Amino acid sequence: MLEIDHERHMRRAIALTANTPQLPFGAVIVHRESGETAAEGWNKSTINPTWHGEIDAIDALFGSGHRVDDSELALYTTAEPCPMCMAAILWSGIQTVLFGTSIRFLQQHGWRQIDVLAEEIVRRSPGWQCTIVEGVLQEECNRLFAAGPPNFFPQRPDSSG
Repeated sequence: MLEIDHERHMRRAIALTANTPQLPFGAVIVHRESGETAAEGWNKSTINPTWHGEIDAIDALFGSGHRVDDSELALYTTAEPCPMCMAAILWSGIQTVLFGTSIRFLQQHGWRQIDVLAEEIVRRSPGWQCTIVEGVLQEECNRLFAAGPPNFFPQRPDSSG
């Protein structure tokens, strides 16, 4: 990867969280060679539970008709991609992911997360390549999530009884 301003792109991902401050998952897709932004997104899971920030950015990228060698793209996201998002990133061909807050931090602060790290998704996906860079502006990103999740998600019924 050429010298690319990781902090600038992560700050943009952080800025996008202003669209949904209670769900501060922002994502920016950038051309690695030029540093130009290709697409942006933020969490819209109150509309659709699968509409995470990374999914929104990927949808914006492909929905725009923008065509580029996907291996030349990097995705910046305020939090480590969940397994669903990491799989979508792989299917999209994006080969570099940079994140701020880890899944472990989210779990420690009460955010419901599937306990599979992005690196494991990549490791268990033969034929795909993706470099994961963690901790970009980690302290700033952690502050977004430190208060814990919002309380507006409905409780799931107990399936044991």
